[in-house]
Amino acid sequence: MDRVGHSISTTSIFVLVLASLASAASPDAKREAPAANVPAEKVAAYVHAVIQADRTIYTSQIVNRMQEKHIVNAAEHWEQDNALPLPAQFLQQSGRAVAEGGTGIRFRLIGLSPIYQRNGPATEFERKALETLAHQADRPVAGIVSSGQKRYYQAIYPDRAVAAACVSCHNAHPLSPKRDFKLNDVMGGISITIPLDEK
Repeated sequence: MDRVGHSISTTSIFVLVLASLASAASPDAKREAPAANVPAEKVAAYVHAVIQADRTIYTSQIVNRMQEKHIVNAAEHWEQDNALPLPAQFLQQSGRAVAEGGTGIRFRLIGLSPIYQRNGPATEFERKALETLAHQADRPVAGIVSSGQKRYYQAIYPDRAVAAACVSCHNAHPLSPKRDFKLNDVMGGISITIPLDEK
């Protein structure tokens, strides 16, 4: 496959996966469903289940397979390198797409030892949740948080190093403050925020 075809294929795969996530959170999808009082805790659990499934499939069936077949690699600077986004970048891009969908739901990766400071905890609640998850990762840390006049349910789920690529990327990255991650370590958390005051 030539470089142009390779770039189009890489971009097409990424766009298709992002589109499937964004369509699930689109305002039109919200209007079609009948109104229901689903507790925010359950909504967060459902969102987390979808994130985990999508990320697992993306990592194992797209990134790993494409790299093993020497078709395309995943790279931090994927757009410039005509590569696939790293699984962590895929999750962050998906979170941005969902946020733009207008549902008020937000999710992102956070950590106490992020490669980029923007991925660190934004609040004291997030910092304490990450500290808890570093020692007790059997369930999410959740609570009600406020931003201005709005209230949100926020759940921080443990984010484990489920693939060797996660470990090697963080341990080798020149900006990484922590370089001794091992497979299955809790590397940080997946923060999921659900609006409570929407009518």
